[in-house]
Amino acid sequence: MTGAALPNLRYAIYRAGLETLYFSGAHRALRPIFGGVGSIFTLHHVRPGRPGRFQPNRFLEIEAEFLERMILRLRARGIELVSMDEVHRRLVERDFARYFVAFTLDDGYLDNYEQAWPVFKRQRVPFTLYVATSFPDKLGELWWLVLERVVARNDRIVVEMEGQPRFFNCASVSGKRQAFGEIYQWLRGLSGEAELRRAIRDLAARYGIDMNVPCRELCMTWAQIAEMAEDPLCTIGAHTINHVALRRETADVARTEMKRSADVIESTLGKRPEHFAYPYGGANAAGVREFALARELGFKTAVTTRAGALLAGHREHLTALPRISINGEFQALRYIDVLVSGLPFVLAGTGGRVEAA
Repeated sequence: MTGAALPNLRYAIYRAGLETLYFSGAHRALRPIFGGVGSIFTLHHVRPGRPGRFQPNRFLEIEAEFLERMILRLRARGIELVSMDEVHRRLVERDFARYFVAFTLDDGYLDNYEQAWPVFKRQRVPFTLYVATSFPDKLGELWWLVLERVVARNDRIVVEMEGQPRFFNCASVSGKRQAFGEIYQWLRGLSGEAELRRAIRDLAARYGIDMNVPCRELCMTWAQIAEMAEDPLCTIGAHTINHVALRRETADVARTEMKRSADVIESTLGKRPEHFAYPYGGANAAGVREFALARELGFKTAVTTRAGALLAGHREHLTALPRISINGEFQALRYIDVLVSGLPFVLAGTGGRVEAA
């Protein structure tokens, strides 16, 4: 089976599972058992769908209209929409009278300002924006988007892997999907962020892609972030400086990335962030050391991307909170009903228990 087929197969299996849970009614029956006390949703881009069949980062995008319908759906289900400060309070005080959901947006994209913020204001929904500070500085390297542009614009590319040239035929959509998938996994498997950045910079230079263009085009300015921060609905959180996988860095680098990002936000906006999101956020990007660093640095909460609902036991692990990614490949309200039940994560072996290791 090709690398291009694997994501499509995974999506098909996942979609079939969500459909089965919804139409069987299992998600309603089992939510009191597996739904926990609340959920934190992860969003990235909120913008209109882009044309073209090659969209390897589409899972990071939802449309504003879907965001608004999702909010209305959650409220119709009697779910309270709360801030991360309120998540913290409810966990600490064991206030679980009503199920709750918190919306979070990672990185600091311009469409959060232009598309998502108007929805949150119109619906009076609190949200947290986690900012990687090199992004509004316009120095960030959104390497996953650079890789997409390299593959999209070329019919054939070569990448040096383990000292040997590897050739990819990208003339077709399926070829582009396969190339992106294999190169992406190879990059994520390199020994550290510095090696990943060297590899993607070399690839970008070879094919005439400016590493900083996606950041300049797609990320907010500090002035826009400051405007959002004035809204009582908006909480600004930290997300490192350079969007690095902290667990793969030295302790000194991880601490510096976390602390300096909070320092920059405080000096720029006048208020120190009390909430943190680990870039990438999976088990290979954040673990025990990072959870301890977040506590040591004074963050009230820190969120991962480990999939699952919030449990009462997370009161003891406030810097290792799970989230539910709202995937742009699955923009259907019935899927939201299933996700907040917690059942998909229990069945996948990633939910129903506190993971803080």
